[in-house]
Amino acid sequence: MKKINSPSNPIIKVVKGLYKKKERWKKRLFLIEGVKIVEECIRWDIEPVYILFSNDLFKTTGGEKLFNNIKKYDDKLINLPSRLLKDISDTENPQGILAVLNFNNIDFKVLLEKKDKFIVILDELQDPGNMGTIIRTADAFGASGVVLTPNCVDLYNPKVVRSTMGSLFHIPIAQVEDKIQLIEELKNEHIKIYATSLESANYIYDVDFKRDFALVIGNESKGISQEILDLADNTIKIPIIGNAESLNAAIASSIIMYETVRQRS
Repeated sequence: MKKINSPSNPIIKVVKGLYKKKERWKKRLFLIEGVKIVEECIRWDIEPVYILFSNDLFKTTGGEKLFNNIKKYDDKLINLPSRLLKDISDTENPQGILAVLNFNNIDFKVLLEKKDKFIVILDELQDPGNMGTIIRTADAFGASGVVLTPNCVDLYNPKVVRSTMGSLFHIPIAQVEDKIQLIEELKNEHIKIYATSLESANYIYDVDFKRDFALVIGNESKGISQEILDLADNTIKIPIIGNAESLNAAIASSIIMYETVRQRS
């Protein structure tokens, strides 16, 4: 274990830089913060690059237990003064711990190896909270994995990471450079493409979620890109009885994933 007291220390500078997307992708590193998510990281045997903590950790519920679990990473542990950790924290009420992790690079073809395929595709989704919640929901409902198309919010944005509540470590998440190639490869594997659309004539209970399929969730304001809609096997929508025009992306995807589990039960 080492101690750092100076904000000008090179490691502290690296950590501060990771709040910027450019620096994250340059170094292929990202941050997690808080007892719960660091605990999940350790539980799932994700090897940290650094774990930074202050004595405030021991004042946090579960903090002492977590410290006992991270002792095995002695060469990666860095003790900071409370003021310094608070300075590099991204939360209003820091819990005295954060960790630096390597990017997890997953080829989307890994998802094709699973049985009973149920893949969630996020098409240019922009809201960090929505992305994190959808990843967490996909994890909860047993999806095969999540795929992000170009122009989505950064998977490693601190708000995305925080709102996954650790599901980031539980479910495969792939990022692709060509959304058309993605859809074509899925169709070649006989995976149905279901795209959400308010204009659809098909309600979610009209389609067969028991077969292998990919669910596409679109951008919050523009919806799903036309090139994916053109390739989709079916468009689907959620029945809305009241006066609301639509539901937000995270809520809509949760309802559809529940319907998937209901049909498959």
